[in-house]
Amino acid sequence: MRRIEVPVLIVGAGPSGMMASLLLHQLGVERLLVERRADVRRAPAAHAVNARTLEICRAAGVDMHAIAAAAALPRDAGWVYWVTALGGSVLGSLPYERQGEEQLATTPTPLRNLSQNRFEPILVEALQRTGAGAPTWQQVWESAEQDEGGVTSRLRDLTTGETYEVRSRYLVAADGAGSRVRKWLAIDMVGPQQLQSFVMIHFAANLRRLAGDPPGVLHFVFDPRSGGSVFVLHDLDRESVFMQPYDPERETIADYSFERCEKLVRGAMVDPAIDLTIESVDTWAMTAQVAERYRIGRSILIGDAAHRFPPTGGLGLNTGVQDAHNLAWKLAALLRGGSDRLLDSYELERRPVAQANADQSLVNALKLIEVPVALGLEEDAERSAVRMAEILGSADGRRHVADSIAGQADHFDQIGLQLGFVYERGALIADADDAPRSDVRHFVPSGRPGARLPHAWTTERERRSTLDWVPLDRFSVIAGPRGEAWRAAAESCGLPARVVAEDDLVDFRTWLDAAGISAAGVLLVRPDQHVAWRSREAVADPAGALNDALRRVLACDG
Repeated sequence: MRRIEVPVLIVGAGPSGMMASLLLHQLGVERLLVERRADVRRAPAAHAVNARTLEICRAAGVDMHAIAAAAALPRDAGWVYWVTALGGSVLGSLPYERQGEEQLATTPTPLRNLSQNRFEPILVEALQRTGAGAPTWQQVWESAEQDEGGVTSRLRDLTTGETYEVRSRYLVAADGAGSRVRKWLAIDMVGPQQLQSFVMIHFAANLRRLAGDPPGVLHFVFDPRSGGSVFVLHDLDRESVFMQPYDPERETIADYSFERCEKLVRGAMVDPAIDLTIESVDTWAMTAQVAERYRIGRSILIGDAAHRFPPTGGLGLNTGVQDAHNLAWKLAALLRGGSDRLLDSYELERRPVAQANADQSLVNALKLIEVPVALGLEEDAERSAVRMAEILGSADGRRHVADSIAGQADHFDQIGLQLGFVYERGALIADADDAPRSDVRHFVPSGRPGARLPHAWTTERERRSTLDWVPLDRFSVIAGPRGEAWRAAAESCGLPARVVAEDDLVDFRTWLDAAGISAAGVLLVRPDQHVAWRSREAVADPAGALNDALRRVLACDG
């Protein structure tokens, strides 16, 4: 049997697996990326790529011009509507996330609506352009044996039928919600397994004239006779998805022919004669689960293999890419002889973030129910139609519906959750910090250990962010304007350092206040742009302090 030896085997080439491969390549780690599919995803799935994920793309060398070109313009995807039909009466609306230029004070890369079937090819291009190599398609991971030195996996090539072995020091499972690797490891998922089931109908059509003014990316349809459905307008001019609830106890995907699906889509539009073509039909179950463990031995879960969220919040893809960002530099350090406790920090840091995201996504999903309740909808379609007409015909009824829609604001405005997560334990040295914290809708930049380095624009000729100061392969030192001693200390430790002068940043004072250091203080920043340690003031022995901090962070004893 043919045998391949490689430091890291990554199973699954969705966004999290491809990002792990791209980052590991940039870190000089040889790896093999395999995928069961024959190519990238063809139908849209996730559509919100948030600011933190785009910051990671920027750091990893992804073509940000290609992302901008493929993403929906903010003016085309900036609203959510509750309607009686697509293009019909509007019951209410809310802004969809923060996509405008005002967000450039917070992040160099505001959230964009970028459908997964357009995002994945950009990641493949980045892999090829940087020399990392495209995924090896049509390879099925079948089983493995693990020992103290590594993992021996057995795979099958679907194009030839050949079975072969891959011996790796580490196995990264990015193989999706039904992860074979997770099942082999016998890791249970914790949380509700099936909240609701949907038929996902992908169709081609130009829906611009039905999308509202300004256009909306999401349209929740409340027609008592249709059972409740959602349009996701991935591209106003080309393709969309229609989500229809169904009962898997009574139906299967075989009951949803293209002809039936076309009738469902047309029946939820104000203009049923619009030109459209059904492209694909699939089913999926809404869950809110997090793996009870993220690692056993040298096998590690990332992405949907580690967590499954309701789509209400768009956090699944983003959490997976951020898993890869957290893990990659740690694997590279381990392969250079680092402490195994550093790998323990991956679960310590990422699992609480996934749990928080799962919890908020579930809250969002359950809160959506308030709208049909306010409209008087129930199982009986005829009674629902009468009750809904009565409610919308009264001022009090319309006010109650409007309040229920306004109450959904957290669902569609999550900047604090997306950028403000802070690792509390792991590869960091926590300090006392009583500064305000981020919540779901409010982001508070912070230099507290575990937080993402505060962003600010530099005054350099080329537009750069403070995040661009952080190399992928090393810890770095960022000191206040009276921090020359920290620069010398960093150089003695072999670390890149920057002393930030007042004229280096567009808004120096705001950044320094967010960092939480004095002019003589310092931040020690990890390769994933999260703060590992800080000293608010000068110290007597900066080299000793920095060496001690680095040792404690890498041993995870802070």
